[in-house]
Amino acid sequence: MGTTSRPPMGWNSWDCYGTTVTEDEVLANARFMAEHLLPFGWDTVVVDIDWSDPTARSHGYNAGAPLTMDTHGRLLPDPGRFPSAADGRGFAPLAAQVHELGLRFGIHTMRGVPRLAVDRATPVPGTTATAVDIADPTNACEWNPDMVGLDHSHPGAQAYYDSTLALYASWGVDFIKADDMLWPYQAADIEAYARAIARSGRAIELSLSPGRDLSTTHEPHLREHATMWRICDDLWDRWEDVEANFARFARWAPLSGDGGWADGDMLPLGRIGLRAERGEPRDDGLTPDERVSLLTLWVIARSPLMFGGDLPTSDPGTVALLQNADVLAVHRDSRRNREVFREGPLVMWAADGHDGTAYAAVFNLGDEPLALSQDVSRVGFAASGGPEVRELWTGATFPRREVPVQSDDARGVAPGSAALDLALPPHGAVLLAGPAV
Repeated sequence: MGTTSRPPMGWNSWDCYGTTVTEDEVLANARFMAEHLLPFGWDTVVVDIDWSDPTARSHGYNAGAPLTMDTHGRLLPDPGRFPSAADGRGFAPLAAQVHELGLRFGIHTMRGVPRLAVDRATPVPGTTATAVDIADPTNACEWNPDMVGLDHSHPGAQAYYDSTLALYASWGVDFIKADDMLWPYQAADIEAYARAIARSGRAIELSLSPGRDLSTTHEPHLREHATMWRICDDLWDRWEDVEANFARFARWAPLSGDGGWADGDMLPLGRIGLRAERGEPRDDGLTPDERVSLLTLWVIARSPLMFGGDLPTSDPGTVALLQNADVLAVHRDSRRNREVFREGPLVMWAADGHDGTAYAAVFNLGDEPLALSQDVSRVGFAASGGPEVRELWTGATFPRREVPVQSDDARGVAPGSAALDLALPPHGAVLLAGPAV
């Protein structure tokens, strides 16, 4: 279903504001993105979960919440947090303001129908059914109390999704993060949701969550119906969360591309936890080297990039990482992205670029510094000729060292080859560009 030639890039409110983000906070982040990040490809602003709950709070969900809803059981933005949504205007005024900045507007949705709609037996537009008729309470979300599943053997279930997507399209929504779709795998809902988007008449990118234990056997189905799909549970600002995604991306990166993207979740960087699900207000808990490693992995694996921190109050050094055009060119243009080596703390990735360029990412997952020499051919670089190998985060160049034929190089590079000498800090990475073989 995806149409994007590169993975989506943007901002999402979850890591900093959880369920409680306000219209003013969305617009502050949108304006910052338009001014500082749009020229680098960051173009999507997403309002995450529970925008209809007037009682939303940090650190959890509210059972029996008095969700804002229309007479057809379709959720509406809470006008207390989103004043422009008053009088049934929905997200249309906010989306218009985001569009005026040159950005796309996105929202979070949940699988199914609101419990409150079932309680009220709200009518399904275009049918004689009510929410009671189309509900499947046995397939409810395990972690959010607002919704119950849909009975897709009833035609009213598709009609309900059609009506909700028609509403979102009328607001000007460009991107939807549809949650509770992948664990367990909800094939019928994914198909019905994608069908409703197609019927809405608006080009809307579909992101599916969460990705706990997601199997690559689903890839053809996912690619047919969605733009991006999560391959992990929620990612937070802990090195163990980042490290766990190395193995997942190694499985999924070769399957990404052509408008369908494996998603390693949001980037929990910058100023996060302001009113979020986990933790108190803070600058993210990763070290500078860990931030570079996280971004390098997401870039070389061509994951969608959704920044989770509050942009206006995030550290300028963190924001500067999002403005590296050379790094983002790897994300935009590279192909055949793949893990090529993993042994102990050392992980290496390679990718093909344009015009005779190759890319490589080298990671130290260990807790100690790592000095190494690597045969340049292992990551796709030519042994000689062409420009020097360049590190894209810093701009530093690395000469290719000739290893004499008679040499017995103690660092494991074969005699007669060319080597790169690298020094990586704990949990550090380099992202390299050089002449391809």
